[in-house]
Amino acid sequence: MKLLVTGGAGFIGSNFIHYWLKKHPADEIVNLDLLTYAGNLANLADIADQKNYRFVKGDIASYEVVDELVRQADCIVNFAAESHVDRSIGNSLVFVKTNIEGTANLLEAARRHSVRFHQVSTDEVYGDLGPNDPKFNELSPYRPSSPYSASKAAADHLVRAYYRTYNLPVTISNCSNNYGPYQYPEKIIPLFITNLIEDRKVPLYGQGSNIRDWIHVDDHNAGLEAILLYGRLGETYCLGGDHEISNLELAKEIISLLGKDESYIEFVADRPGHDWRYSIDFHKAKEELGWEPHIDFISGLESTVRWYQEHEAWWRSLKN
Repeated sequence: MKLLVTGGAGFIGSNFIHYWLKKHPADEIVNLDLLTYAGNLANLADIADQKNYRFVKGDIASYEVVDELVRQADCIVNFAAESHVDRSIGNSLVFVKTNIEGTANLLEAARRHSVRFHQVSTDEVYGDLGPNDPKFNELSPYRPSSPYSASKAAADHLVRAYYRTYNLPVTISNCSNNYGPYQYPEKIIPLFITNLIEDRKVPLYGQGSNIRDWIHVDDHNAGLEAILLYGRLGETYCLGGDHEISNLELAKEIISLLGKDESYIEFVADRPGHDWRYSIDFHKAKEELGWEPHIDFISGLESTVRWYQEHEAWWRSLKN
């Protein structure tokens, strides 16, 4: 199979490429990435010379670039996105261009060339939950809170519209918060880890009471693999890590793993429109695809801390 992976130099995309080529060494991958701030070819340096992998620098909103690459592909896996909530609050237009217009351009190319399309989305399209609300699932209404999540929600709706209108073979996945190696250091887990390695405090929004469901990136990629191989066309699958934890508890776990104390927590002004809680019900993926997360959060967090300790040159080049 020939896969066009968009945004493959980013955190989840680069981990997916590593995962897929390890599990499917006979397949071919073309990685299309514009290499904006979160795209980093160092994430893929170890496979850069493999014959079944090729990198193309380009914009998913470019007709010419996308059309040529899609024409040669069997399947598109769309990771390409502006993804940081804080950045979307500061400048929403770039999120509209990449996440909505870029996805539309990919869908049009997929329609022209009859290519399978998978949209990698987020649980943030569902808004947030109260402390006693049931978990998000595939039937949860969309209630995005930020320009980022609104742009991802719009992209998801476009994907469904192309299935309904053009019978384009599509699937969508909505996942909970990912963690693991190669994550850009502005995100909460690598930010906290790298700050503590530098003996700096960790900035915690509000009182740290917001709750997230965490999934290791390798569990996420196993879920994507199951969807691509066995998922029903036109369907959405929610992929969760089955581990809810408050940001304060998360900070304490990371602080403990790095041998620090709670004096390293610095409470800062809360994010505007900060979602309270995310939680994913992955029952459908388990029943239909036989998928469920297998990486225990604490052991996964320990291995993530070790990775950042062992790859200081990688993150210092991005953070400084």
